[in-house]
Amino acid sequence: MANVPKKITSMKNWLSNLREYEAPSFFLMAGPCAIEGEDMAFHIAEHLFKVTEELGIPFIFKGSYKKANRTRLDSFTGIGDEKALKILRSVGESFGVPVVTDYHTAEEADLASQYVDMLQVPAFLCRQTELVVAGAKTGRVLNIKKGQFMAPESMKHIAQKSVDSGNSKVMLTDRGTQFGYGDLVVDVRGIPTMKQMGFPVVMDITHSLQQPNQSSGVTGGKPELIETIGRAALAVGADGIFLETHHNPSLAQSDGANMLELNRLKGLLENLLRIYRAAN
Repeated sequence: MANVPKKITSMKNWLSNLREYEAPSFFLMAGPCAIEGEDMAFHIAEHLFKVTEELGIPFIFKGSYKKANRTRLDSFTGIGDEKALKILRSVGESFGVPVVTDYHTAEEADLASQYVDMLQVPAFLCRQTELVVAGAKTGRVLNIKKGQFMAPESMKHIAQKSVDSGNSKVMLTDRGTQFGYGDLVVDVRGIPTMKQMGFPVVMDITHSLQQPNQSSGVTGGKPELIETIGRAALAVGADGIFLETHHNPSLAQSDGANMLELNRLKGLLENLLRIYRAAN
């Protein structure tokens, strides 16, 4: 990647060790909420790759191969597990970038780990010991999302489950905290709190702007605040930014209400780079 020091020229090498590094920028975990097909995945991945390459931002492609946490029975859940996982692997190989996907059972950890570089523990499942241990035992990097119902201080115990299972390659991601029945808030104090645990800390911007439990059965969101949350997170020390993006969020099969429109990505990242460099 352009202007990236040798130490992290290969994001995959960095992930395999998760060592300290001299960062020219935060890293970006981004992609669609769900893999809807090969063409859309490659379209989004290519745009993300070109922008991050130009700006010198280390990039990890994300996409869910399966959506298990749905409000309604008729909500989109995926195009087929193996089909979507093969697309994720193909994206990683084509662009030479690491790929992350979430999993929901111990059996899924074994399956998904055969196709991706990182596994993600969903926020609402982060206290499930068997799930965390299964992910850790695959040897893949584990991105553990802080539960919407949890204090950041409590994440040390969840991360320790992975470490005690023989895998210290852990990231912790904040995605907001439940506020009443239908909203989330971001307490940026949680970022330095979790950084003290010795793991990279990521801010999931778009999920933290969700408005769950809407009467329509479709999650709402406040995408106009994406840059606000990103600025705040980087100003207090976040190592990475997580966001979901789509070329047409209104047509996305999942979480379109809080996604970033793809053509707005470059301007957002340029502004966030200024904040990161000023803060560091």
